Parts: sequence; C-alpha cells; structure tokens
Amino acid sequence: MIKNNVMKNNAKGFSKTITLAITGASGSAYALRLLECLVAANYQVYLLCSSAGRVVLDTEQSFKLPASPDAASDVLSEKFKAKAEQIKVFGKEQWFSPVASGSAAPKQMVVCPCSTGTLAAISQGMSDNLIERAADVVIKERGQLILMVRETPFSTIHLTNMLSLSQQGVTIMPAAPGFYHQPESINDLIDFMVGRVLDHLGIEQTIMPRWGYQS
Repeated sequence: MIKNNVMKNNAKGFSKTITLAITGASGSAYALRLLECLVAANYQVYLLCSSAGRVVLDTEQSFKLPASPDAASDVLSEKFKAKAEQIKVFGKEQWFSPVASGSAAPKQMVVCPCSTGTLAAISQGMSDNLIERAADVVIKERGQLILMVRETPFSTIHLTNMLSLSQQGVTIMPAAPGFYHQPESINDLIDFMVGRVLDHLGIEQTIMPRWGYQS
C-alpha cells in the first residue's frame, strides 16, 4: 500500500504536497502570496479556510472564496494558473480528507495567517475542525508546522500558547516584516514574510533579498 501511494504521488508530477490553512486573522494577503509561490514551486497544496478566513479575504482583498470546496478549488486554480489537482480545498468537516490522518497528511503545514483562537485550539489539541485536526496530526507525526500568528499586543495567554507549541517543535512566525530591505510598497512587506516562510520550508526563493546581499 505504501509503495502504491508513493507511485501515485510521483505520477502527479508535483515536487511535494503541503497543507496551507487560512484563518480569520488579518493578513490574508500573505496567504494569497504564499499560495502563489507554492504553486510556482510546483507544490500540491491542500487548502483549508475557515469561515472567518473567507470573510477576511473578502474584506481585505475583495476576494470572494466560495464556501463549496470544489468551487473554491476551481476559483483558486484559475486565479493562480494551477495544474489539475494542484490546489485541493477541503471543508472544515471533511474528516475523510488526507490531512485528517497521520497515514496520509503532508509532513509540512503552514497556518497563514493564524488567529490567536486557532493558536489556542492547536496548543490544547482541540481538533474541533479540520484546520485544528490537521495541525494536530502534523505535530503528532513530528512534521513541520509553521504558525504565522497575527495579533497585537500579545496577551500572556497568547504568549503561553506560543511557548507551549514552540517547545513541541512548532515554528512561531508572527507576521512582523522587517524594514532593512527598504520596502517601497505593501507588496514588499508581504514578500518579506512569505520569503521567510519559504526559507523555512526549504523552498528556494528570490522574492526577498537576504541580509548582506541587498543591491
């Protein structure tokens, strides 16, 4: 069975498969840019978006993501010129999706942006929806989980939750772009953070200049 699954993944022609979750925190532009870069890197993306995440996408980006997983997959595939099955959207209660099981879930997951509510649920292993369950699976399988937390200021509760997850190997990457590259636009700030995520995922990127290599 394992051998057959490996052959099926290779047959699709994707470099790797990753889970990307979008929650209701501010910063939806980061998610869209990261998705664009993952598609360009030939990754297959399992996308999870909360109801609040769809509201924020509409509010901040005027981008209406359909509630239907199939319709959302089609809209995003067209927007980012993705290959067939490269972007697969799953609903919050699709418990039979690959991300819900350690035997099938990708070893890498990014929650971008990550609300402090989602942070709390993940830190406590709540698994009440597919985003929380997918994160729980990555943690228990000793995979790579990156949380791009977006809130300010952080309360002691937020910091305690982040510390707990960091001690379990989760990467806490607040949406806090730097300015040493002298950004000239909002897109430059977005690319700073997305570039850092790509670095941690081991994906070669040129969207953000590295320290000491600025022109």
